[in-house]
Amino acid sequence: MTEPDPLAVWRRHAGPCVLLDGFHALKHALRFGARVPVAVTTDRAAALALAADLAPDVREALDGLLAEVPREAYASLVARPHPTGVAALAVRPPREAGLRALARTPRRAPVVVLDQPRNLGNAGAVIRLAAGFGATGVVTTGPLDPWHPTVVRGGAGLHFATAVERLEVAELPPGPVFALDPEGEDIRGLKLPDDALLAFGSERSGLTPELRARADHLVALPMRPQVSSYNLATSVAMTLYHWSATGGAPRVP
Repeated sequence: MTEPDPLAVWRRHAGPCVLLDGFHALKHALRFGARVPVAVTTDRAAALALAADLAPDVREALDGLLAEVPREAYASLVARPHPTGVAALAVRPPREAGLRALARTPRRAPVVVLDQPRNLGNAGAVIRLAAGFGATGVVTTGPLDPWHPTVVRGGAGLHFATAVERLEVAELPPGPVFALDPEGEDIRGLKLPDDALLAFGSERSGLTPELRARADHLVALPMRPQVSSYNLATSVAMTLYHWSATGGAPRVP
């Protein structure tokens, strides 16, 4: 029985699936239960050696999944070839499952809300941060697609470790909204509850009027005078760290 052509399998799944760009994105997706119908590499032995060194827990899965293809064929599948020479396609989780995870109460960890984000790479970095801190999920408002390939690349495959959805402000999950704003109360005097929605505006224009009206609390990060703002991912990291440092982080054995 002949093995299926990986390029034909790729073409069959490319439309509805999510691109996993690079070894680390594939590693994370597999760790968190993603269904991966096809994965290719320009150097199977090197990819498996990398797995043995950095991710032995998924090496067996990769051994059964990775197909070696010529470098030219690999380059035709991705917009920017990754240094690891690995790419894969993963089935996007059902939207209904993401919405259920976001709406489930009581929550053990906050939901991060990006209000009208503009930068795809920053959105990906935030999803990576949220997954690392064990946040319940990340919600975006506005036109940016949080599952855009550039966002997934920035998230290093960790979209599969947390709920990621796009919603209108009126559709946000339940919970008190703590919105980051320079005019808010200093975060150092607050304890952020586990069921909070932590909302961040864009670096250029801040919170939208709709999100500001929905906020229960305005919160400010410490910042030196005359510094206008932090990078979005930095703001999220500082806020999630404050939540975790004040006792909110779920304990992982």
